[in-house]
Amino acid sequence: MVLTEDEEAAIKAAVLGGSADIDVHWILYCGTLVFLMQTGFAMLCAGSIRAKNAQNILLKNLLDACVGAIMWWATGYAFAYGQSGSDGDQEADGGDKNWFIGNNYFFLSKGYESGAGYHNWFFQFAFAATAATIVSGAVAERCSMAAYAGYSAFLTGFVYPVVVHWVWSGTGWLSAWKATGNKSAWLNVGVVDFAGCGVVHMVGGAAAGIGAAVLGPRIGRFAGENPGPIKGHSMPLVVLGTFFLWVGWYGFNPGSTLYIGGVSTVASRVAVTTTLAAASGGVANLFIHYKLSQTYDVAEMCNGILAGLVSITSACPVVEPWAAVVIGPIGAVFYTLGAKLLVKLEIDDAVNATPVHYFAGCWGLMAPALFARPQHMREAYGNADVAGLFYTGQGNMLACNFVALIAITVWVAALMTPFFILLKKAGWFRVPENIEIEGLDDSKHGGSAYGIELAAADVRKAAERV
Repeated sequence: MVLTEDEEAAIKAAVLGGSADIDVHWILYCGTLVFLMQTGFAMLCAGSIRAKNAQNILLKNLLDACVGAIMWWATGYAFAYGQSGSDGDQEADGGDKNWFIGNNYFFLSKGYESGAGYHNWFFQFAFAATAATIVSGAVAERCSMAAYAGYSAFLTGFVYPVVVHWVWSGTGWLSAWKATGNKSAWLNVGVVDFAGCGVVHMVGGAAAGIGAAVLGPRIGRFAGENPGPIKGHSMPLVVLGTFFLWVGWYGFNPGSTLYIGGVSTVASRVAVTTTLAAASGGVANLFIHYKLSQTYDVAEMCNGILAGLVSITSACPVVEPWAAVVIGPIGAVFYTLGAKLLVKLEIDDAVNATPVHYFAGCWGLMAPALFARPQHMREAYGNADVAGLFYTGQGNMLACNFVALIAITVWVAALMTPFFILLKKAGWFRVPENIEIEGLDDSKHGGSAYGIELAAADVRKAAERV
């Protein structure tokens, strides 16, 4: 049968439309997995602190999701991906001039729907909420609710989106996706940060460390000659939270392909490298801490898994599986060194969010500059001219990613340090000492998350009956 030109065009349009629908479904599915990480953070943080503050930390995780959604709609997405043209056209009004920050799509207006699509906004929102939530555990058990809500709005509405624009937009000064005029990526490669070691984890981890340092340690954390950690109340919650985060990472990393048609091999490889880095990081940290403490510490294995996941996030599509098995354990080492440094500086990070996300994130950002394979760079970035140092002997990617490491650190420090200091000077950052000792749940949330007081009252009543 011979088809007419109109029939051929109709069939082609149907096929292309079906492919587009599959890509949208992929992004929505992966975005949902990323948002599921909020469950993991909530469980992990709640289990890692004392029962008397469980409701408080859970509410802060809820705030990150809700405040993050509103701010990402209002300003965040615009600063991250909005282009210079009034209708989102990169070339209009000098599109390649907005190398620092986006300036369109505020409140998802001015042609957004026809430009990028709502599915992309949803996927990127889940990342923004993840970056914000990293801080909640670090400042747990003594941070006021109002201060935390203000922090969450500031990070998701401005601090984080600017870094996103630098690295992931088509016009950002560090972007490997240069899309304006005849401009090529910086040093012919730009920053290889596929799913956000620098963009997400370093931003959240740096903010966590700065917040914990300015806020000060919990009462009793560094008291005495040999201070020990303040133990959390529920190891099952910590383990469940870790597994939820691991599952969410399968949206975080493979989903960063942003579509699935034609890149299924890349997405599949990302899933494999993500798995191997998590597994090797967990095993490595288990034995590192056995060597240090002569105990098989469940919480430390969980943190090793998370450090491995963070470490592979930049390099996941461009490295071989064997490299992932190397990257994960090195991430565990960076985590351990970072945790020890914080203790030495008497910075109280209640869940070790800073070592997991910032220190392991620094290593992860540099990992592709060493291990990226040319063939995989071609498949993931369309660029086989530049690859990892171990394959090519070239330092282009190493230079780009190192500059990004410095720039991200300086940017977050320059904005978050004065922000947290102002909160502290105003007396808004930390709860009063008596409330901290009593526990935030009793004083701020109407009682224990577990109904402990009610159970005690029931026992007393039963005794009276006898």
